[in-house]
Amino acid sequence: MRTLKMKIQDDVLAGLIDINSKVLDVGCGDGNLLLYLKRNKRIDGRGLEINQKNVQECLAKGLAVVEGDAEKDLVNYPNQSFDIAILNQAIQQFYEPRKVLNELLRIAKQAIITIPNFGYWKVRLNLLVTGTMPVTKTLPHSWYDTPNLHMSSIKDFYNLCSLDNINVIKSISISSNKISDITSNNLEIKNLVSELGVFVVSK
Repeated sequence: MRTLKMKIQDDVLAGLIDINSKVLDVGCGDGNLLLYLKRNKRIDGRGLEINQKNVQECLAKGLAVVEGDAEKDLVNYPNQSFDIAILNQAIQQFYEPRKVLNELLRIAKQAIITIPNFGYWKVRLNLLVTGTMPVTKTLPHSWYDTPNLHMSSIKDFYNLCSLDNINVIKSISISSNKISDITSNNLEIKNLVSELGVFVVSK
């Protein structure tokens, strides 16, 4: 079942994508975002998903999704073969997130990246008070069974983009179902109050 928060996130991502765009959703999960974009933005959508059960669910929905590991298989996609590549709350799950990000920007004109913000004040407070790794709505797993390998904050992502000469075209804060823009003037506060960061980036 899609929660209100999921629907809000889908709406935000849809608002960043032009109608009829060619889109690759990397780590597309059960395909609900792809399906939403096909229905609402009429995209030419493709998906890459490592979990076989999720792939089967996507295929049952009529989606063009293949099973594969992005860290190994993105290299097989031609340069600039998509308008948009999406990595929705998955970059922290890769062994080499920097490599994956740059591969996305090789195969697509732009990428939309969303991250759970480890700089969020509730995450910081939980770690400070309890001395244990935080479990929150956006970080729902305990440390011993989490798929997350490289947690980052919104500032961390900006720093990575700067390091690799990646242009941040637009960035959005999502917190408690509230949506607002992130700018250079409010970066420090948004790094503190945002549960999720959404970034449109290009080379």
